[in-house]
Amino acid sequence: MPEVAVKAKKGKAKNKAHSPRNYALNKSGLMRYSQSRMYHKRALWRLKKARDDSKKAKEKKQKPKKPSRVVVKKVGGDKNGGERKVRKQRLPKYYPTEDRPRRLVRRKKPFSAHKHKIRSSLKPGSVCILLAGRHKGKRVVFLKQLASGLLLVTGPFHLNACPLRRINQIYVIGTKTRLDLGKVKLPKHINDGYFKRQRAEKPKAGEELFENTKTVSTTTTVED
Repeated sequence: MPEVAVKAKKGKAKNKAHSPRNYALNKSGLMRYSQSRMYHKRALWRLKKARDDSKKAKEKKQKPKKPSRVVVKKVGGDKNGGERKVRKQRLPKYYPTEDRPRRLVRRKKPFSAHKHKIRSSLKPGSVCILLAGRHKGKRVVFLKQLASGLLLVTGPFHLNACPLRRINQIYVIGTKTRLDLGKVKLPKHINDGYFKRQRAEKPKAGEELFENTKTVSTTTTVED
């Protein structure tokens, strides 16, 4: 009798539907076990470890062997061991007493290598309004865009006392008024280097301080 009962129980267990270990406890979606708990219950860490080990084994096989820095040389003499390991490239015997400054590797491009775009409303000959600087509020004529991306503008000087100046386009409002610059010739030397400040030379030892203080003025005119 007890054997028959055991068989009957086994048969019922086979027909019984499998219920998941993790299920929602209420309508809000709160699960019985958390995600980390199910991770350990299902032993997924074993699978992950096996995958990582297989990846490491493949990488070791694929990595080429680095050439050795040491060379074995034969040495004569009975008590010298017969062989000696020597470096291929000898280390420097002397080191500098002061650290020399190194130029750091920069991933970003310098400002000079950037692409300087210009607004569609700004074209050579268009009249602009300045928004910053000592000539703020004045109307100027846009001549050309320099290599640094700055705009070259002029009053001209005999009309509103605004000379040749460089200005960023964010401090400029473009207008619809435009002048014809077909007959205007701009000198080739008017570029970013033209607007650099000229530093006075430092006096050498034994010379007076006020000998080399000379003011250099550069003036140019735009031919009509």
